Amino acid sequence: MSSKPRIGISRCLLGDLVRYDGTHKRDESVLGMFGDDVEWVAVCPEVEVGMGTPREPIQLVAHPDGVRSGSQRVLLLGVTSGEDWTERMRTWARDCVETLRALDLSGFILKARSPSCGVQGVAIQSGPDAGRGLFAQTLIESLPGLPVEDEDRLQDPAVRDAFLRRVRDMRREV
Repeated sequence: MSSKPRIGISRCLLGDLVRYDGTHKRDESVLGMFGDDVEWVAVCPEVEVGMGTPREPIQLVAHPDGVRSGSQRVLLLGVTSGEDWTERMRTWARDCVETLRALDLSGFILKARSPSCGVQGVAIQSGPDAGRGLFAQTLIESLPGLPVEDEDRLQDPAVRDAFLRRVRDMRREV
């Protein structure tokens, strides 16, 4: 086992060029929070489910036959084509979480507002409420004790301190 805590992170936050438009969202404040004191476990659900880079943007759309996201049911669809990625993402997410479970993660930092990674406040088209990204939903449901935040919320000192405390506590449990 690594002597450093393992923290999962959305690959775009590390600076990997995996976003739909071929760019990244490297977040120096998040990375600086930990420096070299962690082992990052990078994940990009969209790339790993086969969407490629660059790619068509995706969105959550309210639909009665969809999967749960927060308080409503949604489909994960291509913005222009309407291609349905819902089941592919759900299947991949379940498999990925099982792999992550074996890594003894101490926390996870996800990309805010992403239709796959957003922890909260993800826009849902044709829906009354915001929801959670499909990968984030699976991760949080499957690993309920794992500290999970997004890079935006970690800018709040109280949220950041609570997350860091939970990461340290989780590391001691491993």
